Amino acid sequence: MTPPPAGAGAQLTSVPDLIDAVRAGRFGPDPTTARVTVAFTTRQGARHAGRARGYRNHVLSLRVDAAVGSCATEPDTLPDEVAYDCVGASVADLLTHPVPAVRVAALDAYLATVHPHPHAACDPVTIPAGTSLAKSTARAAAVVDLLPVEPGQRVLVVGVVNSLLAQLRRRGVSYLPCDLAGGSTEWGEPCLPDAAAVLEHCDALLVSGMTLGNDTFAPLLRHARTTGKPMVAFAQTGSAVLPCFLGAGLSGLSAEPYPFFWLDGAATMVYHYRAAAGSPC
Repeated sequence: MTPPPAGAGAQLTSVPDLIDAVRAGRFGPDPTTARVTVAFTTRQGARHAGRARGYRNHVLSLRVDAAVGSCATEPDTLPDEVAYDCVGASVADLLTHPVPAVRVAALDAYLATVHPHPHAACDPVTIPAGTSLAKSTARAAAVVDLLPVEPGQRVLVVGVVNSLLAQLRRRGVSYLPCDLAGGSTEWGEPCLPDAAAVLEHCDALLVSGMTLGNDTFAPLLRHARTTGKPMVAFAQTGSAVLPCFLGAGLSGLSAEPYPFFWLDGAATMVYHYRAAAGSPC
């Protein structure tokens, strides 16, 4: 695909805004001409050695040309038939699909063809080969490096990943753990279900890409934009979508396209973006 026109992502404030812009042709080729050739789901369970708690992931992935776009969902909420029904459909059609995960995965796949991470203005980071815990720890350290926070400050973490919390603890940074699924952290701290209720009590935001698919991203972005608080995203969901919001409230991004670090013990890549370097969109 050809690159989008310069400044195509300016003033975007939400995923629906971005979808409208793509459908209007502001990001390059007509999305009616881009079709999904492969669709699949990944169901994963993990419990790292030495950890008391495990977790599950369920991810919808769609392939358009050479790119794979993904959106994670809560486990057991997305039937496999949804993926099968996407095969052969145009991106334009899927951008109006009733299932949010389909819309986000299609958007992600389309944008990944327009500005592939290896060709974008970002820093590639290698997650070294190792055990699942070693790779999770290395990724978490790299993500937290993007946050401009100091000991004593408090980070709102939306989408709890215990390795990220461990890195914040190691650096003397406190946090407010939030997750729609509830539960508790590795250290027994309750995960708050409503991040919006505690926004005023943080100095920075560390946000999962899953917020794109569950309709909680826009208020977090708006808070960061209006207050000037740094907001960093870590994204397997929507890794090619989130660069479009750099400078519009998002200050940093660790983008991790499929295949994700937990699928392979070999070295894998993530791509780091900073608002100061500009948005590729």
